[in-house]
Amino acid sequence: MNLAVFGSIVLDTIRTPRGMVTESLGGAAAFSGISASLFGETGMIGVVGSDFPKRYRDMLAERLDLRGLHTASGKTFRYECRYNDTMTARETLRTELNVLEGFEPRVPDEYKETRFVYLSNNDPDQNLAVVREFDDIKFSMCDTIDFWIARKRDAVIKLIGETDAVILNDEEARLLTGEYNLVKCSRVMREWGASYIIIKKAEHGSLMFSRDEIFSSPGFVLDDVVDPTGAGDSFAGAMMGYMASRDSTEERTMRHAIMYGNMLGSFAVQDYGPTRLLGLTQSGVDERARRYKGMIGLG
Repeated sequence: MNLAVFGSIVLDTIRTPRGMVTESLGGAAAFSGISASLFGETGMIGVVGSDFPKRYRDMLAERLDLRGLHTASGKTFRYECRYNDTMTARETLRTELNVLEGFEPRVPDEYKETRFVYLSNNDPDQNLAVVREFDDIKFSMCDTIDFWIARKRDAVIKLIGETDAVILNDEEARLLTGEYNLVKCSRVMREWGASYIIIKKAEHGSLMFSRDEIFSSPGFVLDDVVDPTGAGDSFAGAMMGYMASRDSTEERTMRHAIMYGNMLGSFAVQDYGPTRLLGLTQSGVDERARRYKGMIGLG
């Protein structure tokens, strides 16, 4: 197993200026896991309800090892949101944790020797419980969102202290640290214990802060966006999947991993849910990588 991903599997209702989908496959573990699976074997840890559609389980099973996916009695996590006309801002209309609330995750024995672990924007207490179950982690990364920052900020900070890297968007970084300048945000989070801070800036790409370096990576330029949901999770999954496939935590590897993160995020926004990701082949990823390198002057 190259990589283990823990997080939410959600039935999403998404409203954009382009249209609407109801109870589409979504969730941080779904997007990040599917994205990571393009680079190597990926195991998913999470929970769904007894109402989770078989067609979605089959979609996930085509790409992911599901021995860590638990089915609980009750309803699957539901989420509903609406984007503004420019799709630069999202309003959450409904969050129903359902079976995810109070879930006690367990890492399958077959996953415990996995050395790369991604903890998506999930309950930070659950993330802490999961990361402590692995035997010999080489690199771990966590994510968070405003929902958990508002409700469990202390646990989010503790989680950052027990992982190698944290990935979050610019507004979440500001909310979490109380700083506005992103360099200062990164310093605060490094003081909490993470070695690497990756701050996503939507279509403007991302920044990676380490002890001595700041690495800026532009987003892949698109002329059409359908649904931004899951772009950040796809970014994180690709980043971790690439690193796990190289079994490397060197900074050069991480920079290439971020490049692939930007590309997979760009694929995700081209359709509703993970539809575009599920249709990807390695040749499609390689072609976009070639175009991306040309765009940023690497040729």
